[in-house]
Amino acid sequence: MLRRQSRWAMALPLVVALAGLSGCGTAGSEGERTTTVTVFAAASLTGTFTELGKAFEAAHPGTTVKLNFGSSATLAQQITAGAPADVFAAASPATMKTVTDAGLAGAPATFARNKLEIAVPAGNPAKVDDLKDLTDPKVKVALCAEQVPCGAAAAKALAAAGLKVTPVTLEQDVKATLTKVELGEVDAALVYRTDVIAAAGKVRGITFPEADQAINDYPIAVLSKAPAPGPAKQFADLVASAQGTAVLTKAGFEAP
Repeated sequence: MLRRQSRWAMALPLVVALAGLSGCGTAGSEGERTTTVTVFAAASLTGTFTELGKAFEAAHPGTTVKLNFGSSATLAQQITAGAPADVFAAASPATMKTVTDAGLAGAPATFARNKLEIAVPAGNPAKVDDLKDLTDPKVKVALCAEQVPCGAAAAKALAAAGLKVTPVTLEQDVKATLTKVELGEVDAALVYRTDVIAAAGKVRGITFPEADQAINDYPIAVLSKAPAPGPAKQFADLVASAQGTAVLTKAGFEAP
């Protein structure tokens, strides 16, 4: 937490002066300091990891889970650039490889799988029924940029179908892509099934067979320079546990 980090950055005399306040703020009843576990996670994990973070905090009093969501590719770049984090959960093995190849993470474990659906506004004004409809120049389509996992999956699915789609926008993560549909700015988008489920009532999902050929595995790893390696491993273990799997499958993920 920022307040505690600032306190320990102060000069020793002030730290000593604050020691008398050990029953308040970041110190527990026995004088223990709180621990923060910083988790970098793919945007598509927002709902599930928020729930698991709360469960972890409840099971580990005095521990705070700080969640940072975004494009897996962007998060991997931040980690390799030195951003402090304890755990990385990516939406594809390729983005995790960026971190492991740099020697910045232990062996990753796959904890979930996800596949694409076509998301359309609830009323489906463009009358999109299948993947081929996205090739119609009259249909405005949003895709994730190809360098991020949802974009790479979309490219793979379209290639499997032998189709070429010209999007009106390329977004940096799946949440931004879905937002274009929710706002009615596009007629359709290729996003994860889990995001369609999370936006129930705002969008409608359309399945297509080629999605089975573009399923993304989600790996998680404890970072080698984790400030809190013990709690980081415990959080990663929770994600991969039966409890974590139950939360993830409820949200539409597939078990690994």
